[in-house]
Amino acid sequence: MPSLVALLGRAASRGLFQVFRSYISFDILRRVLRDYFGFDVFYCMNITDIDDKIIKRARQNYLFEQYRGKQPRAAQLLEDVHAALKPFSAKLNETTDPDRKQMLERTQRAVELAAEPLERAVRGGLPAEEAARCAEVLLEEAKDLLSDWLDSTLGSEVTDNSIFSKLPKFWEEEFHRDMETLNVLPPDVLTRVSEYVPEIVNFVQKIVDNGYGYVSNGSVYFDTVKFASSERHSYGKLVPEAVGDQKALQEGEGDLSVSADRLSEKRSPNDFALWKASKPGEPSWPCPWGKGRPGWHIECSAMASALLGASMDIHGGGFDLRFPHHDNELAQSEAYFDNDCWVRYFLHTGHLTIAGCKMSKSLKNFITIKDALQKHSARQLRLAFLMHSWKDTLDYSSNTMESALQYEKFMNEFFLNVKDILRAPVDITGRFEKWEDEESELNKSFYDKKTAVHEALCDNVDTRTVLEEMRALVGQCNLYMAARKAARRRPNRALLESIARYLTHMLKVFGAIEEESSLGFPVRGPGSSLNVRAGPARDLVGVAAGPGGLLGARECWPRLAGGWSQASGPPAPLGWASRISENASSSGVRPNLQARFRLLLVGAWNLVESRGLPEVLQLSDALRDDILPELGVRLEDHEGLPTVVKLGDRETLLKEREEKRRVEEEKRRKKEGAARKKQEQEAAKLAKMKISPSEMFLSETDKYSKFDENGLPTHDSEGKELSKGQAKKLKKLLEAQERLHKEYLQMVQNGSFK
Repeated sequence: MPSLVALLGRAASRGLFQVFRSYISFDILRRVLRDYFGFDVFYCMNITDIDDKIIKRARQNYLFEQYRGKQPRAAQLLEDVHAALKPFSAKLNETTDPDRKQMLERTQRAVELAAEPLERAVRGGLPAEEAARCAEVLLEEAKDLLSDWLDSTLGSEVTDNSIFSKLPKFWEEEFHRDMETLNVLPPDVLTRVSEYVPEIVNFVQKIVDNGYGYVSNGSVYFDTVKFASSERHSYGKLVPEAVGDQKALQEGEGDLSVSADRLSEKRSPNDFALWKASKPGEPSWPCPWGKGRPGWHIECSAMASALLGASMDIHGGGFDLRFPHHDNELAQSEAYFDNDCWVRYFLHTGHLTIAGCKMSKSLKNFITIKDALQKHSARQLRLAFLMHSWKDTLDYSSNTMESALQYEKFMNEFFLNVKDILRAPVDITGRFEKWEDEESELNKSFYDKKTAVHEALCDNVDTRTVLEEMRALVGQCNLYMAARKAARRRPNRALLESIARYLTHMLKVFGAIEEESSLGFPVRGPGSSLNVRAGPARDLVGVAAGPGGLLGARECWPRLAGGWSQASGPPAPLGWASRISENASSSGVRPNLQARFRLLLVGAWNLVESRGLPEVLQLSDALRDDILPELGVRLEDHEGLPTVVKLGDRETLLKEREEKRRVEEEKRRKKEGAARKKQEQEAAKLAKMKISPSEMFLSETDKYSKFDENGLPTHDSEGKELSKGQAKKLKKLLEAQERLHKEYLQMVQNGSFK
């Protein structure tokens, strides 16, 4: 039974989209292994709820809330902020990374700007309410700065272990909620560091007993030199060139574990902590070496090994965790089990960037899952991931998401078209039609695409190629349906249904269809319940479905008016109305809908007689464009063919409607603008035509001082005679004006103007 382990890093519990790149990607991989290839997957997830950054942030949050609860006076708050700015400014001056320096400068400037109103309030003796408002603004802006300052002065006094567990518990709950929203399957088992401390202590002790760990000043370190010199082992299997990278190693040790005294405890700079002696202000647990806490790398090894044993098939994580984290996990686990194959395969997901820039929490350049879900659905986010290789960098940008939206729309339109074909009533034998060359060719392409999809999934789970093959298959189906439509022939419903069900199955495998749906994307939301209010206009609106609406075509109205009497009642076929009601049970539409449509049809005929056909058609258009989208129904007309009825998500249809209206409004504004511009040009031309040639230059006294008998300038404003070239140019202008003015006089004579 293959076992798949995924690791939950520190940032994941903060709901950052960067980390969720890994979890959506591994959810896709897990589903493909389980639902496509048929493997029995056991998925273990490790949660890090004890580490340096969590400890520091928990302390800071606790101290800041204590500080805020005391409601410091305005003068005291200003004094504390200025005190906190001093070490912050020193850190800013020492920072060499340009991106981080820019971020720190923005923070400093924001705090200084927030402090200015409070300083004015204190100096000017403003009312207490105004000063309190300014103080609250400053507290929010200076939260990180004050928290760091408070931690540096009071952090060692925080000793209650519950303070350190509150923060990770909160973010774990947020994490699970976000995972559920993203349709990420829950793990088969979940482990937390705080619940596995005894197992971690035993794990560390055995590494020491095996000769690969040593105790130093209450901490326990892994002996990388001893391990690497062993014939059975090698250190740095994943990224051998990174061995000795002190910056990466210190980042792996944590912010609270890289002081000079801690570093001096190691035999080699490459050694890393298995167990850390706790300092004041840190959580601690009893152990043979004194009170302490687990190192970061050991947590995953001990918890995963407790459930998966001496080896596992697949270990997942982000690309940036390869060294030192995963290399150190490998080393300490193989030292514990004294084997050379703790993990058979490592899968590392690519980075996530935002519009080409690296996502970084420390630089405050990140987006949360909740932020992402405000703009796009979970399906659209997943499709964006599927359209890129799980191992490559993914750029989260408007272009990336637009591609995902277009793919979703393309697939959804195909599913809606197939559903409409399947809703058309046929007898049992009519479901199976003779195949001709077109069906045989499409079916061959169908099997070719299925083979290509299988080969792509066998090639490192290449979902990008799979989606392209699925797109190509839908494109061929669309061409087939278009050709049948042009020939006024029905497409083969059984073949199209088979293809649509296959595509639905593949999207389910990828987790892009999150509900039970036998064909296509599920219809959800308010649009699944039709509720037309009573009243004469609404009665009509309930049946007159715009062009092609009643009985399937707009041209049926004259036939209806001429051949249907009140005595005989409405004809039995209800066109699109029948097909909507037939879909009632699957879409959540009220079961009495068809009966209501039949009753409303009678009302439609009454309105035809009382108000006339034009008004009925106007109301019909209102139904199609305004009412039905609110109910999750879209109608499409095709000349000479039955109206296509598409049932979709109400929100999607409303967005489509708003976009259509926006485009139409933009066209209207452009048209009005062009007409206005043309009118202004014509008015300007007319005003110019009215000017007599002999007067056109006389008002330009700032340019000319003398004129001849025809009004042509002879001298400039300074009294100098104009050159021959200037005079020639002005004469041409005068002659052109003579022609314009003559044209105007002719128009007046002809009665064009009064």
